[in-house]
Amino acid sequence: MDVEDESILVSVFKDSFPDSWRDNPDFSAYLSELSACGLDKLGREPERLAEERNQILQQTRELAFSNYQTFIRTADCTEHIYRDFGRVEGSVSRLLDKLPRFGERCRNFMKEAEEIGVSRRMNSLTLNRHTEILEILEIPQLMDTCVRNGYYEEALELAAYVKRLEKKHSTLPVIQGIVREVRQSAQLMLNQLLQQLRTNSQLPVCLRVIGYLRRMDVFTEAELRVKFLQARGSWLNSILAAVPQEDPYFHITKTIEACRVHLFDVITQYRAIFSDEDPLAPPAGSQVALSEAAIFHGWVVQKVAEFLETLKRDLRRGVGGRLDSLLGQCMYFGLSFSRVGADFRGQLAPLFQQVALETFRGAVQEAVEKFQEDMNLYTLVALPSVLGGAVHPVAPGVQPGTLQPPMALLDFQPLACFLNNILSAFNDLRLCCPLGLAQDVSRSLEDGLKTVTRHFLVFYRAEQSAFSSREKELFVQFCSSYAEDLLPFLNRCLQVLFPPAQLALVLGVPVSQLHRYGGLGCIDVSAVLLPLDFILPEKEPEPALPEVDVTAELGPLDFDTQLGEPESSLSGLPDSESAAEAKRDEEEGHEEEGGE
Repeated sequence: MDVEDESILVSVFKDSFPDSWRDNPDFSAYLSELSACGLDKLGREPERLAEERNQILQQTRELAFSNYQTFIRTADCTEHIYRDFGRVEGSVSRLLDKLPRFGERCRNFMKEAEEIGVSRRMNSLTLNRHTEILEILEIPQLMDTCVRNGYYEEALELAAYVKRLEKKHSTLPVIQGIVREVRQSAQLMLNQLLQQLRTNSQLPVCLRVIGYLRRMDVFTEAELRVKFLQARGSWLNSILAAVPQEDPYFHITKTIEACRVHLFDVITQYRAIFSDEDPLAPPAGSQVALSEAAIFHGWVVQKVAEFLETLKRDLRRGVGGRLDSLLGQCMYFGLSFSRVGADFRGQLAPLFQQVALETFRGAVQEAVEKFQEDMNLYTLVALPSVLGGAVHPVAPGVQPGTLQPPMALLDFQPLACFLNNILSAFNDLRLCCPLGLAQDVSRSLEDGLKTVTRHFLVFYRAEQSAFSSREKELFVQFCSSYAEDLLPFLNRCLQVLFPPAQLALVLGVPVSQLHRYGGLGCIDVSAVLLPLDFILPEKEPEPALPEVDVTAELGPLDFDTQLGEPESSLSGLPDSESAAEAKRDEEEGHEEEGGE
């Protein structure tokens, strides 16, 4: 239909037919036919159309009436076909839904079939090599059995074999499990070997244990030294901890014995196992060698320091009158260690010197306090005559070279008791009396004597107003005996303890020059008696006496005289040179025994 016809139709019919008819070819043909008809024919066209319509309807009714069963069967068939198509469509949909899962299961089946095939081949191979595999799987159990039974050589061979297996098959879980279990057994073996070093093991055992540790390759050489010293030190500490500590002397003597024997054994074992000798020409890695040698040196220094600390602690607790015996044992201990380059005797002298000085100071202080108590109870009435009548003759067995206390002191009981106490302190001091104590002992004794002098003044001022002429005379005699008998005798005792000849030899000066060193080895009598100058009678200056060889005059001194107190005996003060010579002989004897 062209545009002109369409515009005519629109203008004629307007909205009499829908737009969809325009594209229908039958509609276009019919419109063309109408446009070709005349007016009469167009007037009859509606009737013709109505008649034709009625005929078609009549034919349709007749067709439906004559074929109604066919239409019914067709409708039934159509309904059945529709239903069947619906069921087919549902089945096809369900089939399409299940096809992916089915495909996945088929692929899984193929995969499982392949795995089963591989597993079957592996099982066949495993069955063929059952014996070899069983041996490998039993390695952890065999390793554990060897370690627990002490077969360390076989255990190390198994560990080396497992290391080779790990390098070849490190990705296999079975091999990883075997390696893990073998490492646990190796750790147990390491603990057992270190525990053997913590027991009383001799050198062959230590050599064997260190050899095993080296083959295990778990420690560097420096760490191996540290582990050895730690283990042996732990064993030594357990021995020292087992020593009873109730008696300080027993504890320190047993400690000395244990350290001297066992510590020396540990050092010998270390030097036999490890080589720390200094090379003549240090290699490129000399710092490493130096550090390894310093490990042993530091350990020995630590053990010596621990022993000195124990010695200091027990000396403070008190060892009675056995200081000389203890000093001899300690010196022998230090002398034996000189063979391994660890001579520590030089560190012993200050300890014993300090203990001897503190003991002497305490004895002097106690003697001064006892003198004060005696002076508080002392009276000057008839007491000297009673004591004078009780003087006992000197025992006939006393040797002519023996230093005897002044008998005049027996007339004054406080002075006699004080001298007894001081001589007891001297007797204790002479057991361990180094020359280095000369000044300290002299000063301590001088301070005590100055305190005694002050007690004289206190007594004088308290009793002066009540003194009779006889009592005043007796008090002057009392002070004179103190100044002329007691103090010079104490100076002679100090010269016996600290011979001037030896002091001069040590200082490198003549004996006549010792007085320039502040009264070394003697007390300053004038300083002690200064507060009593107004009481003491004036003395005419005595002519100078020729110099006396004190050591030759005194010889071996033995005080057996009883002063005032029959129960207190005074043992002699031996010549210091003789005592030193005897001690040197004893040390030489110990050296010979140690060399054998």
